[in-house]
Amino acid sequence: MPVTLTIAGSDSGGGAGIQADLKTFGAFGCFGTTVITALTAQNTQTVSMVTGTDVAMVRAQLEAVLSDFPVRAIKTGMLFSEEIIREIHPFLADCRARNIPIVMDPVMVAATGAPLLKPEAMRAMADLARVASLLTPNLPEASALTGLPQKSREDMKEAARRLQESTGAAVLIKGGHLPESISPEWVMDILLHEDGEEEIRAPWIKGQNTHGTGCTLSAAITAGLAHGLSLPVAVKEARKYLEKAMLSAPGLGGGSAKPLNHLIDWQALSGST
Repeated sequence: MPVTLTIAGSDSGGGAGIQADLKTFGAFGCFGTTVITALTAQNTQTVSMVTGTDVAMVRAQLEAVLSDFPVRAIKTGMLFSEEIIREIHPFLADCRARNIPIVMDPVMVAATGAPLLKPEAMRAMADLARVASLLTPNLPEASALTGLPQKSREDMKEAARRLQESTGAAVLIKGGHLPESISPEWVMDILLHEDGEEEIRAPWIKGQNTHGTGCTLSAAITAGLAHGLSLPVAVKEARKYLEKAMLSAPGLGGGSAKPLNHLIDWQALSGST
């Protein structure tokens, strides 16, 4: 059973963050381990409180997991503060040097609009991106990281090129925030990796089942990499899983962004053995 690690914040509502990552890892047949960077009091309607984890505890969690488990792939999500990012940087640099894939989801703002990253942490996050294997920003995050507006496919492609040039990582720009009028039938993601550029399409899914989609997609990619899939295949398998998780969502909560159904058997979905 491949071991995966998520370094992220806890979502008390269970739809995003550590909770979504662990559910997704389980759906992909991976054994999930965690480093919790922050606690949030949130549901589908609001984030009422956020508390960062003590840096010494972040370090202790990393040491405990990495000294005992054969981690095959790592993802980062909500990292909260400059101090936490600086603390995990050398650990991830060492993992990257040992060819462990690192998927970095540069979480900055919750679906409800609440900030999940302190403003002064942006430079540290840009430094950390240089040890990532893959960056998975949505359009607002891509704009924050590059300073470029994200209003079209060409904007997305230019942001991906800028991020790849500045970090050396592969880049997946997620197009779910593009107006539906630009692409009425498909959500368009741009994947830029060492073998070229790909447009990855998924059907538009109308409705409110969107809480935790970014966390879920990056966790699914991480799990695919842990199984030894190539990056393009891992991204496409993750997209397929996300689509089914959205379509079968249970409709819980009273907010405008409701959680997904993570309890899908990926191997049955993909036809893998």
